[in-house]
Amino acid sequence: MNPKQHVAERIDRAHASLVRLSHALYENPEPGFEEHKASAWLGDLLSEAGFTVERGVCDLPTAFVASYGSGPLEVAFDAEYDCLPGIGHACGHNVIAATSAGAAIAAAAVADELGLTVKVIGTPAQELGGGKILMLERGAFDGVHAVLMAHPGPLDVAETVTLAMSHFDVEYHGRESHASMFPENGLNALDALTTAQVSIGLLRQQMRSTDRVHGVVRQGGDAPHVIPHHITAEYMVRAATLDELQGLEARVRDCFQAGALASGTSMELRSYHPPYAEQRQDAELLALYKANATAVGRTFPELDPALVRRAAGASDFGNVSHVIPAIQPSLGLDSFPAVPHQADFAAHTVTPVADRAIKEGATALAATAVDAALIPALRDRLTAGSFSAAAAYGTAR
Repeated sequence: MNPKQHVAERIDRAHASLVRLSHALYENPEPGFEEHKASAWLGDLLSEAGFTVERGVCDLPTAFVASYGSGPLEVAFDAEYDCLPGIGHACGHNVIAATSAGAAIAAAAVADELGLTVKVIGTPAQELGGGKILMLERGAFDGVHAVLMAHPGPLDVAETVTLAMSHFDVEYHGRESHASMFPENGLNALDALTTAQVSIGLLRQQMRSTDRVHGVVRQGGDAPHVIPHHITAEYMVRAATLDELQGLEARVRDCFQAGALASGTSMELRSYHPPYAEQRQDAELLALYKANATAVGRTFPELDPALVRRAAGASDFGNVSHVIPAIQPSLGLDSFPAVPHQADFAAHTVTPVADRAIKEGATALAATAVDAALIPALRDRLTAGSFSAAAAYGTAR
């Protein structure tokens, strides 16, 4: 039996437990940095499979690193498991967690034979916290030569795109007054936000097709007959690259400042986390994944590259991919018209189609790790990059 056959056989044996994990996560959604059940269940599953599990790493209670083997080539599978506020696992992180765990368990079956160290890096708060950035800065990825994961979507797509993104809170402070009797005594913080939103709307004419600005109002006033004096909003700005993001964000910040100037209020703007970087996929690893996925029955439709670029989100995985060879293809759930960040998409993550995707995605990821170990030129390229990921990231920033 060759290594890829060992991988497939190990996935077959683990599949039922992986499906149970995915469904348990779906039934128990937890937001970023609060994924206590999810991280514990993943850690327990990997521990039972023979992994050494370090929990609460990087001063993050719901982060973990699980390791198996001691070979010189270190391959990590990234697990995400946080949910979206209000709509649960509508981004399919339950599928990601199960797929990455399964890939690692399968790769561990051939780790000694192939000279591998296999890891699962459990990364909290992808959606709204930048957990991977914190773990990257604090050394969790040090020594890793390649990071692999697959993200569920409507279709299988290898060449996925993510945008650079910044995420911040805007707060306006004005002065309350009776809205009818003495409106002239008030400073209207809601007017400030309205002015900012109009300014952003006008800015859109000068924005690139890959630029995005979107947000929600967290606090919009207390009563209709009281001049709103305290308004908060949460916004995201996205662009194709970190360089483009820097320029766009400066313009957007000016729009928020314009609201304060026009209304006579004061403004505070606070970032939630460092910016997410655009994703850089390793072309050789991605081609191997696509071949391995095709071999187990996945199909990749021919799509217009412009459509793929149009359907771009953002992830802190991008920051990892700037310093370590990485891939994050899309694992199709045949969910159209449901798409990520819709409640209907969450329901698609616990269907027979999704359960099969976990098995096939895990098999393809593990087989890609096998290829990385067995192709001499690729193995040499990856291991030549042995360095401190944290230090490299700090230099890149």
